[in-house]
Amino acid sequence: MSVRKPRLGYALVISAAVLFGLNGGVSRVAMGSGLSPQSLTTLRITGAAMVFVAYAVCFRRSALRRPRGSALLLVISLGLIGVAALQLTYNVAIDRLPLGIALLIEYLAPVLVVLWVRFVRKEPVRGRMWLAVALAVAGLAVVSRVWNGLTFDGLGVVMALLAAVSFAAYFLLGEHNVGIDDPLRVILWAFLVATVAMNLVEPVWTTPGLGGQTSMLGRLDAYSANLRLVVGAVVVLGTVVPFFLELVALRHLPATIVTVVAMLEPVIATILGWGWFRESLTPVQVLGAIAVLGGIVLAQTSRTIDTTLPQP
Repeated sequence: MSVRKPRLGYALVISAAVLFGLNGGVSRVAMGSGLSPQSLTTLRITGAAMVFVAYAVCFRRSALRRPRGSALLLVISLGLIGVAALQLTYNVAIDRLPLGIALLIEYLAPVLVVLWVRFVRKEPVRGRMWLAVALAVAGLAVVSRVWNGLTFDGLGVVMALLAAVSFAAYFLLGEHNVGIDDPLRVILWAFLVATVAMNLVEPVWTTPGLGGQTSMLGRLDAYSANLRLVVGAVVVLGTVVPFFLELVALRHLPATIVTVVAMLEPVIATILGWGWFRESLTPVQVLGAIAVLGGIVLAQTSRTIDTTLPQP
């Protein structure tokens, strides 16, 4: 049995959260070139699936064996909802909303998960769950300034909420799958299912040429980057590398801790939105964002049964 190294685990999950947070900005640059959220989602999922397959071929061929029976049904559900739907709704949300707001709404997933396990699975949870729900809902109301009417793009908010539902499904399906199968095998086949689904929606061969330059947008709009490199960064540095880092982190830290530390992602996205894309929040909205983060942390730590699952 390998020795747990908590400090290494924290370093890995913090690095992954930084990469996931930065990926929101890089993805926005890719879509700023004219790529639709559907096209970028297909490229991201297809590219990541190819990398996972290549890794399995070189280092763990057992992961290439197709799941069977109920495991196959779970992997198909995970691929369609927890990968394809999650990535598509996420890309639409960050294209239409401030980065930090989109990620805050998406990260309501742990709140949805704890409500599901309490009322559907009938699992015991700690009393802090109710405070978590209250903080998250009140914080989102403040961030959205509901007293002035919805101040953000309506479709963007709907997509971010659907991303939260898909993210919650990823947790629930993923923790069950990983409990009965190799995590690499689960995520490899989930990405293959998602690749098939997204190529039916927006085939990768219909993607416009990626050979040109694209503006870096925001405060960096005076600079440009090769679109192939931008998409490659989304696939490798925004998907495969942070996923791998969090997968390894789970060997050294409980899943509840990994998920809570991963809450750095919306914080980083908010800072990135301010520093890169000139997005800003009022002091009251910042307090609302802090309330949402507090609610998410409380929700994730209110479960009495620890789980192990790969992060998306």
